[in-house]
Amino acid sequence: MSEYIEEKIKNDDLSIEEKPKRGYSTTYELADFGTRLKAIIIDSLILAAVGAIIGIGSNSGLGAGATWLIAIAYHWYFLTQRDGQTIGKNICGIRVVKTNGKPLDLTDVVIRYVGYHVNSLIFGLGWLWALWDKNSQGWHDKLASTYVVKV
Repeated sequence: MSEYIEEKIKNDDLSIEEKPKRGYSTTYELADFGTRLKAIIIDSLILAAVGAIIGIGSNSGLGAGATWLIAIAYHWYFLTQRDGQTIGKNICGIRVVKTNGKPLDLTDVVIRYVGYHVNSLIFGLGWLWALWDKNSQGWHDKLASTYVVKV
């Protein structure tokens, strides 16, 4: 079974076809900006709650470092072990896939997470980029070679 995804352009929309995996359909539609935004808000609230429970904050260097490690561990676990779906993405019915069809790995997750911060550097332009990008990719998606698709 090939793990590679074939890209097909249909009426200027990107459709992704993949061999069935764990009950997912074989054709995916790119996730819209609003759905992606809801998912990131849910995941951010979860990570903030975890940080509050264990008593870390980003006011100190140690707190900021711990926050990053927890966030990367959260994204690594869900994106690599749960078919590209964090809790927020699962609730919103979307998931992350590599553009080449291979499974995401730790490097991809770290690049995506660093990309989240790069997105915010210039007035959030990296986040907004997904609104007009033909593949609905933000800068973090482009950096990590990923798409966010509907399940």
